[in-house]
Amino acid sequence: MRALCEEAVAAALAAGASYADARAIVRRSQAVSTRNRRVDRVDDIESEGIGVRVLVDGAWGFACDRRLDETGVREAAGRATSFAKAAPGKHERALAPVEPVQDEYRTPREQDPIDVPLGDKIALCLAAEEGMQNGDVKVTTAFVRAMRERKVLVSSEGISVDQDLVECGGGIDAMAANSEVSQLRSYPSAHGGSSAGAGWEYVLGLGLEREAPRVGEQAAALLRAPLCPPATTTVVIDAEQMALQVHESTGHPTELDRVYGTEAAYAGTSFLRPADLGSLRYGSEWMNVTADPTTPQGLGTFGYDDEGVPAARAPVVESGVLRGFLTSRETAAQIGSGHGGSMRADGWSRMPLVRMTNLHLEPREGTLDDLLADVDDGVYFETNKSWSIDDKRLNFQFGTQVAWEIKNGKRGRMLRDATYTGVTPVFWGSLDGVAGPEEWVLYGLTNCGKGQPGQHAHVSHGAAPGRFRNVQVGVAPS
Repeated sequence: MRALCEEAVAAALAAGASYADARAIVRRSQAVSTRNRRVDRVDDIESEGIGVRVLVDGAWGFACDRRLDETGVREAAGRATSFAKAAPGKHERALAPVEPVQDEYRTPREQDPIDVPLGDKIALCLAAEEGMQNGDVKVTTAFVRAMRERKVLVSSEGISVDQDLVECGGGIDAMAANSEVSQLRSYPSAHGGSSAGAGWEYVLGLGLEREAPRVGEQAAALLRAPLCPPATTTVVIDAEQMALQVHESTGHPTELDRVYGTEAAYAGTSFLRPADLGSLRYGSEWMNVTADPTTPQGLGTFGYDDEGVPAARAPVVESGVLRGFLTSRETAAQIGSGHGGSMRADGWSRMPLVRMTNLHLEPREGTLDDLLADVDDGVYFETNKSWSIDDKRLNFQFGTQVAWEIKNGKRGRMLRDATYTGVTPVFWGSLDGVAGPEEWVLYGLTNCGKGQPGQHAHVSHGAAPGRFRNVQVGVAPS
């Protein structure tokens, strides 16, 4: 694979490129799901190919080929160069410098998740489903996934890195219904469970079978729970919902291609401006957000991004002030800050984009109970159910699967169909407490969409529960 990437880069340079990089990828992915105690889906997919990216007179060109042989890589290099030459107008692009390096990286693992027999994966799902059964639960699902990817990147600037990456994850859902309403309860997260860059030991550690009875019982209890009443009140948000809050209202708006408007058609732009760096008050002093592709078990953890920039921890928000953007080498050079490190592509057939890696809300101190203790009257939100946010990532509404009243510092009765709304800097400005490291949890998402043609990034977010004052919950009367 390394020799083929070198061949592709040499062919692109010979065809007139001033810069070229090539990524050869071999990927195997599996997905197993069961529904109502029957096997619903078994996928076992292998894919391989090469993507070649070039600069000619300041214009980008990209092409790919599924043939990992000399013919395939040479043709991909030739097409990429032709596309760049065909770009109309004049182009000027600078790339932040990167040190030439030859290196390897391997995801730490105890058991390769692809090596676990499909029969064992099916048995785990069926056992988890069994535990969710009760008279009110009408539909149960369980699912696990695994992926192994070898990725080789070679560039004309002396980058040559070989990475062996694995992922796996899983989750369970219980849907309860009666003649009037239906309610969903999930673990460890909605919308695909949670995944990690780790071996199969991560899935076993989730304890899907252990958590199943609670999930089924809470789904049934939600049928009889009252609606969350509208109010302006104090809210406490659990770690899972906080992870999505960080993703949508901090991660996406700090992607610098969106700030510059070069990634707008599919995912929208950002309320931020380049001049906001170092001065914008994003939230309260309790808000500290870090991008860290070195996080153990993160889905955004790697040795090098898809431009060959080494993984490094960097602040995004410090004590509520915007301190960094998520950047490529190009956008880092454009703003004159950073060095890139956030460029990732969804496989060999896609061009890298600025994406989140692992973006974390840093923990502070205390426990969830400590956050609740300082609330006389409020609402505690747990496990995302829905989200809506405008294309500048400013105005949003989130709903969770379950909520609880907070009365005199304690959790009270269960509530259903709970939502909260906000405006990003105002909402983060109302943050007045974040729990400590003992409450901090890492969640891995596999469905972050961006780009045309579309790409799904796998990203992780670590968060602890947070407390916000004066938040609108429920649907306010008109």
